[in-house]
Amino acid sequence: MPSSPDHATDETPRLGASVPPLREWASTYLIGIFMGSADAVPGVSGGTIALIVGIYERLITAITAVTPRAVLGFLKALTPLDGGVSVRRAEAIFDDVDGWFLLTLLLGILTAVIIVTRIITVLNESAPVVLYGFFFGLIAASAVVLLRAISIRTVSAGVAAVAGFLLAFLMSGQAEELFGGGLPLVFVAGTLAVSAMILPGLSGSLILVILGQHARLSETLSEFVDGLAALATGGSVDAVTGPGTVVVTFIAGGLIGLFTISRAVRYALNRNREVTLAFLVALVVGALRAPVATVRGEVGFSTETLVTFLGVSVVGAVVVLALDYYAADFEIEEI
Repeated sequence: MPSSPDHATDETPRLGASVPPLREWASTYLIGIFMGSADAVPGVSGGTIALIVGIYERLITAITAVTPRAVLGFLKALTPLDGGVSVRRAEAIFDDVDGWFLLTLLLGILTAVIIVTRIITVLNESAPVVLYGFFFGLIAASAVVLLRAISIRTVSAGVAAVAGFLLAFLMSGQAEELFGGGLPLVFVAGTLAVSAMILPGLSGSLILVILGQHARLSETLSEFVDGLAALATGGSVDAVTGPGTVVVTFIAGGLIGLFTISRAVRYALNRNREVTLAFLVALVVGALRAPVATVRGEVGFSTETLVTFLGVSVVGAVVVLALDYYAADFEIEEI
C-alpha cells in the first residue's frame, strides 16, 4: 500500500531547509577564526570575542543543548534502530542544538588553532623569549582587567582567591613532575582547557600554560596536520599515529569537560558567583609564574633577555587592553 501523503511529507529529506545563507555562514566562520586565534594563546579568551561580536548567549545556549541524549537521538534517527531512518527527525534535533551555527563556528576555530599553533611551534623553537614574553603580557593584562571587574567582599571569596592563586602558582612549571607527562595529563588538560574556553576572560590556553602543555600540544598538533598531509601523498602512517593519539586524547578530554566541568562551573557561578569568580580570576594571577619559569628554565635571564621579555610583554598587554576597550560593556558579574 502506498504511503499516505502526510507520511510521505513527514519523511521527505529536507536538510537543505535549515541551512543558513552563505553570508551568515561566512560571518560565523570568520567569528570562529577570531575565537580560535584568541583561544590558541593564553590570556585572551574566545568567550570574550563571542561577547564582543554579540554571539555569547547564542553560543552558551547551543552548547548547553548538546547533551548525550540529543547526540544519541540524532544518531538513532539516522539508523534503523528506532523505528527506521528519519532524516526529518535528525534535522529537528540538529536544529534544536543550532547545529549549523556550532559546526561552522567550530570549523573556523579549528582553522585558526591549526594556523596559530604552527606559529607558536616555530617561535617556541626559534624565539622562546619573545613567545613567552608575549604570553606574560597577555596574562598580566588579563589579570588587571579581571581584577578590576570583580570585588571580594567576604571571607569565603578571599579564601577562594588565595586558593586559586596558590593552585595556579604552584602548578605552573610543576604539573609534569606531579602528574607525569603522559596521556593522562593530556586528557586532564583537554578537560580543563575546553571548559575554560567558553568563559569570558579565562583562556583555555592559560590552563595549558599552567599545566606545562601549551608548547607540547601546539607542536603535536602541527606534527599531526603535517602527518595527515604527508599521508595523502603516500607518507608513513606512523607519522600520524603518534601525534594523533595525543590529539584524540585531548579532544576526548575536551568533550568530557564540555559535558561535565563546564556545566559544574556554570552551576557554581549561579550558586555563589562572588566566590567562584574570585577563584577563577586568581588562577589568572597565579599563572603569571608559568612564562617566567619557562624562560628561566630554557634560556635563563640576562639583561638582554629581560629587556626583550618585558618589551614583548608590553605588546601582549596592549592586545588585551584593546580587546577590553571594545568589550567595554561586558561585566564579568553578568556571566
